[in-house]
Amino acid sequence: MRLTRQTNYAIRILMYCAANNDRLSRIPEIASAYGVSELFLFKILQPLVENRLVETVRGRNGGVRLGRAADDITLFDVVRVTEENFAMAECFENDATDCPLVDSCSLNAALREALGAFFEVLQRHTIGELVRAKTNVRSLLGIDLLEQRALAG
Repeated sequence: MRLTRQTNYAIRILMYCAANNDRLSRIPEIASAYGVSELFLFKILQPLVENRLVETVRGRNGGVRLGRAADDITLFDVVRVTEENFAMAECFENDATDCPLVDSCSLNAALREALGAFFEVLQRHTIGELVRAKTNVRSLLGIDLLEQRALAG
């Protein structure tokens, strides 16, 4: 199964916020850290906010932060709200009628089992775990440098 670019960057937004947990994260900073456009990230942010994975704070000093603890946000939580379709083959579709085996095919059952296993693994891993796995994640994302500049200026 291949995840969309939106899901990939949704996870990255959450990782950035988790690594930057002492202050609000700004979309321009996140976009700069990952080398993508702010508009692209704003589009991805909507389902994260709607599903309370991220909170927004409006105003001049506003930004975004995690909607709950990083250890309480699983990869499955993110995939569930950012992926539109989990059909691994045509026969997963609700209107699939082209195949005469659709009601008794063991391929369909095997693919459903594989998808279930994929979801189980995603449920075992959290955003917090991903951030802790890389000890220098704050430095790699430029967060430490931003804080140094804020303290100096």
